Amino acid sequence: MSGYIAGKALRKLNLGLKVDRATATLPQTTAAAIFNVLVGRVAITRIVGEVTTILGAVGNMSLEGNPTTGTTVPLCAVVAAGTKEAGTLLGITGTFADAMLAANAGALEAQVKPVILPVGTLDLRLSASSTGSVKWTVFYMPIDDGAYIEAA
Repeated sequence: MSGYIAGKALRKLNLGLKVDRATATLPQTTAAAIFNVLVGRVAITRIVGEVTTILGAVGNMSLEGNPTTGTTVPLCAVVAAGTKEAGTLLGITGTFADAMLAANAGALEAQVKPVILPVGTLDLRLSASSTGSVKWTVFYMPIDDGAYIEAA
């Protein structure tokens, strides 16, 4: 097949570099870094979370860009995320005013717009203490030479 492009190469071409974060318990009534943005600016082309242990009554959940210098910015409006089943998929649209996406295990809408983040962290914020855990995958493209993302 002369026109065949391997799945990994096609994904990298369309979405950028991929970083996985192993499943971890939720932050309790606070924000906590899930990814570190290092060296320079990056464009997040997709972020997907998957609930691996059913969530208790977590209250509201959202993602935030937390720069090393400057003010934290919500990347989405909050979603009521209590008692989400294992397999629930989480994401954003890329429009800050839109609520975080939290679809049951069946499907998730894809992120429409990239989000630019400077050096700092990508944080998960919860408004209550809860049980449960989520694993995350982020796809990104470096804007500045040497910029990259790693799991926090």
